[in-house]
Amino acid sequence: MTPSARVQAAIDLLDAIIASARDGGPAADTLIARYFKERRYAGSRDRRAVRDHVYDAVRRVAERPVDGRAAMVGLASERPELAALFDGSTHAPAPIAIAETGAPPGIVPAWIEPLLAAPVERNALLGRAPVDLRVNRLKATPAGVAPCFPDAVELAGLPDALRLPEGAPVEQSDPWKQGLVEVQDAGSQLISAACAVRPGMTVIDLCAGAGGKTLALASAMAGKGTLIAADTIRSRLARLGPRAERAGATFIETLLLDQGHEAGALARLHGRADVVLVDAPCSGTGTWRRNPEARWRLTPARLDRLAAEQARILDFAAPLLAPGGALVYATCALTDREGRDQVRAFLNRHDGWTVEPLTAVLGRSHGDGRLLTPGHDGTDGFYFARLRRMP
Repeated sequence: MTPSARVQAAIDLLDAIIASARDGGPAADTLIARYFKERRYAGSRDRRAVRDHVYDAVRRVAERPVDGRAAMVGLASERPELAALFDGSTHAPAPIAIAETGAPPGIVPAWIEPLLAAPVERNALLGRAPVDLRVNRLKATPAGVAPCFPDAVELAGLPDALRLPEGAPVEQSDPWKQGLVEVQDAGSQLISAACAVRPGMTVIDLCAGAGGKTLALASAMAGKGTLIAADTIRSRLARLGPRAERAGATFIETLLLDQGHEAGALARLHGRADVVLVDAPCSGTGTWRRNPEARWRLTPARLDRLAAEQARILDFAAPLLAPGGALVYATCALTDREGRDQVRAFLNRHDGWTVEPLTAVLGRSHGDGRLLTPGHDGTDGFYFARLRRMP
């Protein structure tokens, strides 16, 4: 591919990403992988260059652009060498018209700006994310694994965490293939640690997804006790099986729930759990550095639906706890509606619960919980709180 053809390919991909964000379709990474699978002639340098163009354009624009050309023209307005590739040659984009300005730059969509928690550092929300590993104590120790990753650094306060540079090919390494490590953001590891699980407990990960935090809980439980991973999305939960097998966490039970009818399916577990983790579906505002096009997907109506769903999940999670049990609520979101306000509303609806103070080397106290942000902590953005059911 010529340099100009790479720019046109980026425009084509951006068109698909914009349409997918508008219509609730596949994520950008999926669309990019699909695009190049259908174009075998594109070499590795072509794929890398096109992908860089796409993500540079996506990161630059807060509001969903009208089309891919507008996104790329906006980027080219800041890069003369890129603007020169709009030359109208074969497979190249048409020249940029004198009055063509492209999409304006921005970090946060205007409508959600006032909803973000006050301490959030806006300029860091789209920074490049490192690769964090969690050492799997079911199979390994940090001291045994660290020599396999010479570029890794330890993270204070997280004894099982190792941090690698952005883009490190972890899944090609032997430690990953052998289940000695899992890729898991440090913030996510901190939330798993806040659950304070021990061997022999009964623990429920109520919104387990593909099971990243479930596997961290399994490691802390040393494979002993009852650990249930529940979710309403079959495809996500199905991914946990192979991961658990690789990690040696075969004692995990999975439970597929029917959305809207979870309470009935969970009735047999009422009053039995020592710990319930609710890592609730959310806006994903804390993961924009990994998924910058998520800004183009979020709308006020979708945020309303997510906040209502979070409250509903908390309400059917509460009866699962035994007296003295702990409910840990977490979202990878940085809006107060989904974090601080959600916890306060739960406490106002339910008697017999107390807030447990959380202390950690990362994050800041915020409301009844703790706030993690990319700018302050170098992690994905999270809000989490631990509530105790009174005996």
